[in-house]
Amino acid sequence: MAENTPLQKSDYFYDLPEDRIAKFPLPQRDQSKLLQWKDGKVSHHSFYNLPDLIPSGSLMVFNNTKVIPARMIFQRKSGAWIEIFLLKPLLPSEIIQLAMESTGPVVWESMIGNLKKWKEGEILENEWPIAGKQVKISVELVDRQKMLVSFRWQEKALAFAEIVEAAGKVPLPPYLNREATREDAERYQTVYSEVKGAVAAPTAGLHFTPEVLQHLSEKNINAEYLTLHVGAGTFQPIKQEDVKLHPMHSEEVVYSRENLYNLMRAEGKIIAVGTTSMRSLESLYWFGIMLFSDENAVFTIPKDYAYEFQGELPPAREVFEKIHTWMKQKQLTKLVGHTEIYIYPGYTFRVVSGLVTNFHQPGSTLILLVSAFTNDSWKRIYKEALLNNYRFLSYGDSSILWQ
Repeated sequence: MAENTPLQKSDYFYDLPEDRIAKFPLPQRDQSKLLQWKDGKVSHHSFYNLPDLIPSGSLMVFNNTKVIPARMIFQRKSGAWIEIFLLKPLLPSEIIQLAMESTGPVVWESMIGNLKKWKEGEILENEWPIAGKQVKISVELVDRQKMLVSFRWQEKALAFAEIVEAAGKVPLPPYLNREATREDAERYQTVYSEVKGAVAAPTAGLHFTPEVLQHLSEKNINAEYLTLHVGAGTFQPIKQEDVKLHPMHSEEVVYSRENLYNLMRAEGKIIAVGTTSMRSLESLYWFGIMLFSDENAVFTIPKDYAYEFQGELPPAREVFEKIHTWMKQKQLTKLVGHTEIYIYPGYTFRVVSGLVTNFHQPGSTLILLVSAFTNDSWKRIYKEALLNNYRFLSYGDSSILWQ
């Protein structure tokens, strides 16, 4: 069971000077610094040397989500600007890929800047050049309280993904405190990004280059790609003093049957590239636990589900075999779920023994995850990073942490 002892928010803060926040990416992705935490010791490396730190036969798991330009700006006839920040789709489907492929009207839950100036029933229209044509895009606020926005466009052959690509802007993290540049369109994206749907990048992956990926392959380090569409909630600060009371956001996760097959056959260490891959893998384990007691279980992981169990639980391999068999019986090649999993000190990791991750915001849920993974050694790790001039947050340097 989850302990009743509260975890104090103040214990997960550190002093991050403004000049240590990386406002722009380095000229070369793999030239970032890399801190290794292993057996209670810190060592310093360059990211391009990462393959030399990983045992042959390991399995690295990447999040192949692709950031969409989720900031869309429309102008009222009065001249006022309304900013719509896409969060998650509602219609025609709550599944992000299906919503992005839609060629008809869509409805998205959004964050809305200047909401007070958007009148009830008012339709905003803008035109953008798409595929050689000027395309009119209309938006209407269909539910002010829930901030649901309807999008319509003239060209019925165009998918919503094409609309967003033409009309949207890169949704940089708020702490960068700057407008996106042309360079951000490429650099705030991993080189292996594939499935459109995230509104924030899985930033641990920003350091990888084709050369690093090739070096990993040459060392017999396998790569597996799954999808977690990172939501804006990843930047939501913890407001409660007892961090366990923080409401976690739900994010969509997608796995292939091949993912399950390769995970259950993995002989070496399983290493998560980023906290999103970590959350995806641990969430997959808990869905498998659900299946052991209910073959009709719905893949929705509540934030504290993992803390409800006492005693022995099956190993990850057995759980992944269960899901793989279940998918075959259901004739599923893809598994789509949602997770609110909340990893904080006291969590027992079921799948992952290594984590590649950047340096995170003070007092964030990601600091709690790092604390849980390193047995509360995060303060020493972050102190070493600050003393050695590491760059912090999304465009900052990297670390590899081991259990």
